[in-house]
Amino acid sequence: MSARIAAIAFTVLAAILAGPVPSRGQGFSGLGADPGGFAPVVRGRALIFPADHGAHPEHRIEWWYLTANLKDASGNSYGVQWTLFRQAAMPGAQGEGWSTQQLWMGHAALTSATTHRFAEKFARGGVGQAGVETKPFSAFIDNWQMKALSPDPSALAPTELTASGKDFAYRLRLDSDRGVVLQGDAGYSVKSERGQASYYYSQPYLSVTGTIVLDGKTIEVTGQGWIDREWSSQPLASDQTGWDWFSLHLESGEKVMLFRLRHADGKDFYAGNWIGTDGKSELIAASAIAMTPLGTTQVAGRPIPTAWRIAIPSRGLSVESQPLNPQSWMDTRFQYWEGPVTVKGTQNGIGYLEMTGY
Repeated sequence: MSARIAAIAFTVLAAILAGPVPSRGQGFSGLGADPGGFAPVVRGRALIFPADHGAHPEHRIEWWYLTANLKDASGNSYGVQWTLFRQAAMPGAQGEGWSTQQLWMGHAALTSATTHRFAEKFARGGVGQAGVETKPFSAFIDNWQMKALSPDPSALAPTELTASGKDFAYRLRLDSDRGVVLQGDAGYSVKSERGQASYYYSQPYLSVTGTIVLDGKTIEVTGQGWIDREWSSQPLASDQTGWDWFSLHLESGEKVMLFRLRHADGKDFYAGNWIGTDGKSELIAASAIAMTPLGTTQVAGRPIPTAWRIAIPSRGLSVESQPLNPQSWMDTRFQYWEGPVTVKGTQNGIGYLEMTGY
């Protein structure tokens, strides 16, 4: 659902600037709170590009999110995350300058087998510190940037990506020979049986080249990347307490997106899409998805299910996932687990796992 954690820290930032944090009874980190005054998510609304690469201030929350699985010349593995989040503190006519209700947050991370580095930024909209443009596409917060290099404004690649923290940095180029993929049902992604939903699309066909900087050492890397775009006004039901989300690059060239939204009563909600090498995305029925934790790791003083079994019998898929680094904990304003994984079984592959609410 990527990224997905979008309004986690948004809710906190909104609280600082506009009021109290919603309770857990209103959905995980307030994502299930009543969307009164914000635009609804409507089935059948066509996604339009390049307009939908940009911000949707009439909706409460959204994010621009990239993950990448990388290797250096020696075969060492790394993972990169870059996310820009927007949340509106209140609905209504858009204010200008410091009067804007648009709040922004950035997360960046670099993961290896032995370390997990991350950084976090906050900004108020309307003053040039953070935002998104569409012609050409550019998403930024301070000096972190995801900037399209293509003359075609509807394309998300080629793109240059930059971010840095006190003990890491990266500069990557993202290329693709295919267009974006609509998740859910033609971009309408249902999040509960009661109708909560988001607009959701991805660019999962990215080849990545560039450099990372770790402990002062510059390392050339190559790999695969995945961009997610999602926006909504109430993506969760009030009793959903968190989620487990996978994006997978299979050796066959096929891609898989899966998520489990956990309910307080244990009746979890499942969804996913199977994406072929031809770019065609097909919704996977909830009844066809099995996501089973296999073991936990003590992370930041709590048990986190870092090993999983994933099965989609209708597609002949049965794999087990393992993290590159079980301690991939984002100790940000709202905490969550996010890191690269490998899968082995009927198909091998790599990808990313995000887990919230633990």
